[in-house]
Amino acid sequence: MTSHDPQILPPSLPSLTGADGEGTVRADFPILARQVYNRPLVYLDNAATTQKPRCVIDAMTDEYLNVNANVHRGVHYLSQQATDLHEQARETVRRFINARSTAEIVFTRGTTESINLVAATFCQACVGDGDEIIVTEMEHHSNIVPWQLQQARKDIRLRVCPITADGRLDLDALGHLFTSRTRLLACTAVSNVLGTVNPIRDIIAMAHAHGVPVLVDAAQAAPHMVLDVQALDCDFLAFSGHKVYGPTGIGVLYGKETWLDRLPPYMGGGEMIGKVTFERTTFNVLPYKFEAGTPDYVATTGLARAIDYVSAIGLDAIAAYEHALGAYAYERLMQIPGMHIYGPGPSPVISFNVAQPRSAAGRQPALIHHLDLGTLVDHLGIAVRTGHHCAEPLMRRLGVEGTVRASFALYNTRAEVDALAAAIDRVITMF
Repeated sequence: MTSHDPQILPPSLPSLTGADGEGTVRADFPILARQVYNRPLVYLDNAATTQKPRCVIDAMTDEYLNVNANVHRGVHYLSQQATDLHEQARETVRRFINARSTAEIVFTRGTTESINLVAATFCQACVGDGDEIIVTEMEHHSNIVPWQLQQARKDIRLRVCPITADGRLDLDALGHLFTSRTRLLACTAVSNVLGTVNPIRDIIAMAHAHGVPVLVDAAQAAPHMVLDVQALDCDFLAFSGHKVYGPTGIGVLYGKETWLDRLPPYMGGGEMIGKVTFERTTFNVLPYKFEAGTPDYVATTGLARAIDYVSAIGLDAIAAYEHALGAYAYERLMQIPGMHIYGPGPSPVISFNVAQPRSAAGRQPALIHHLDLGTLVDHLGIAVRTGHHCAEPLMRRLGVEGTVRASFALYNTRAEVDALAAAIDRVITMF
């Protein structure tokens, strides 16, 4: 163990928060100033959703107050202004992930809808009875269940890449899963439970060597690292706005234009049509073919402002800060007796369980139930997540019902890590 430096970060790394936890980026997030149970809020549930900076809230409020009109097709001024903001947001997303064209940026309600869109349309157009889809043992339910739903429609087989004992993907095993019937690999970039950062570019290259396209679940990657879909060469990529300091209910599906052209529409309705008669309907150009109905054009503005916000700070600076904070949290928590952290090592996502103090009779101590631990910590003002984190197959692989998860963002501090450790110590004394 290393000694604890009172500074937030070593001088060689960027500092996003002041040593006292005030100022700099924290001042941009009004909710961080509130109290819960008469204690300062310590928000460590960022893998579930991030808080929103004031600039995002202000941009959405301004649009509702001054530019509220349905987008596309409207000839009046407000509709054209709202349409401009909506399409500017699409361009902001394109730059954020370095897509080739805005035609490759489809707005959805989130990562879940993006993956369901691909699962439904890809299996309809490109998968037959007896074909196979590869997923991994660390996937979120949103990258498991959509493929199972397609199994009810076709005789599709799911093949699962296992993880190693230290919580990494077994790439040797993955290489042996590809067959002549493999049609797609769906893989997370970062585990929402273990914090594992998968070598996604190598995985994509491996799949492409077998002629297999790849869908990347980037929900946990987008807030923490630079994403370049052209450099990755992924075929599809999905992420959610609310995990990147943007609003809920808005997400992104990136797809290579050649793939999106091949896939049928996901829903029918307004905007996705070319021409409609009772005999036949033709469909709109990309990306509108997949955007039936009125979009959440205010949320797309909020998403764009959130992307502008993190881009101005710099994803590399954010990643460096969060990595150092995660390393400090890992070291600090591992000093707690009975602590067990799951996964390959320090990251901004830490899932753990804590054993009860050993009994006088010397019996093997049981784990403090994750729900009990999370509830008691919450009453000390600290928000963490408990349960299976929408990854029940992974929990079974780990041999537990659930874990406590602390997940960090650019506004969290070492002082908050210390508060979490102190709260866990206090709960342990109760057992």
